[in-house]
Amino acid sequence: MSAVPLDYETLRLIWWALLGILLIGFAIMGGMDLGVGALLPAVARTDEERRVLLNLVGPTWEGNQVWLVLGGGAIFAAWPPLYAASFSGFYIAMIAILLALILRPVGFKFRGKVANPRWRQVWDWALFVGGFVPALVFGVAVGNLFLGAPFRLDETLRVSYEGNFFGLLTPFALLAGLVSLAMLATQGASVIFARTEGPMAERARVLGGWAALTTLVLFALGGLMALLVLDGYSITSAINTAGPSNPLAKTVVLEPGAWRANYGTIPGMVLVPILAMAGSLLAWWALGARRKLLAITGSSLAILGIIATAGLTLFPFFMPSSIDPQSSLTVWDASSSQLTLFIMLLATLVFLPIILVYTAWVYRVMAGPVTTTSLNRNPNAY
Repeated sequence: MSAVPLDYETLRLIWWALLGILLIGFAIMGGMDLGVGALLPAVARTDEERRVLLNLVGPTWEGNQVWLVLGGGAIFAAWPPLYAASFSGFYIAMIAILLALILRPVGFKFRGKVANPRWRQVWDWALFVGGFVPALVFGVAVGNLFLGAPFRLDETLRVSYEGNFFGLLTPFALLAGLVSLAMLATQGASVIFARTEGPMAERARVLGGWAALTTLVLFALGGLMALLVLDGYSITSAINTAGPSNPLAKTVVLEPGAWRANYGTIPGMVLVPILAMAGSLLAWWALGARRKLLAITGSSLAILGIIATAGLTLFPFFMPSSIDPQSSLTVWDASSSQLTLFIMLLATLVFLPIILVYTAWVYRVMAGPVTTTSLNRNPNAY
């Protein structure tokens, strides 16, 4: 009799859901920072306006990265084969994201050290790259999951990747990247509109409306392509959902309509993409009607719906293999041991509520508009 009170199948499903929650949390919270960075050249046209945006996200961006760290840690500890395959296959893409993210703290710290327009312009563009590149590349990576990655496992389950960075830049993957960029730009614009004033807030409102409509159109186009055009992956052998993790113990085929078939097996799944589109429409309407809180709510709902749609459509796959479908990694064969998942769950039940309470407290303290006047009163402003 197992000493773990939860069965292996349940624990795997819980950690699949928790991974999705962590990714959604990062996209909503960190997406504010990435979106603001990506919109920096378009929204802020003077040095004072750029300082306002830097101080808008400066006090909270480091805390928002906790969601990214937790997501990466969850993949490493709960899904080791997925961590090995994805970080090997998407190595160059991950390095590009990492280098872009490194530019953000450097830009925040160094921009105000020298009162020289050219110096500050360099760091403004560094902050733009730090928002634009991750927002785009994260989406490209997700798009490649639908297409399958060119990796295989040998008999000892060692990963061998046979692709390259430019092979990731397919039309569908780039479309997914644009969806990611548009939805995070909507989030950033909504936050700028809600917490700044004057011409900059108005520019953010207009750009955010266009970004919300772009998100809606591109998401619908990508969904139609995934369901009607792309071939998907399907498990054709019996699945031992509570058995040991061995991806090679199943058979998988690539066939037309496989992704679409998931919508008939998971009850109510069609409501999730509807939520994504409704959230984008709500953000567009709220920005047009100057409803600040509703704009952020709609943008956040769109992010939730888009990421949840991707995860549910792929289920139970995490990372299909395009060159050896049998090596594809799924929820049922890419996890750590039952005891490891249970211990991790106990730790998560303790620390995740602390993170949520702390995050809520920080945003409550930092609530209110950021203006040039407020910057002049703060000697620690960027």
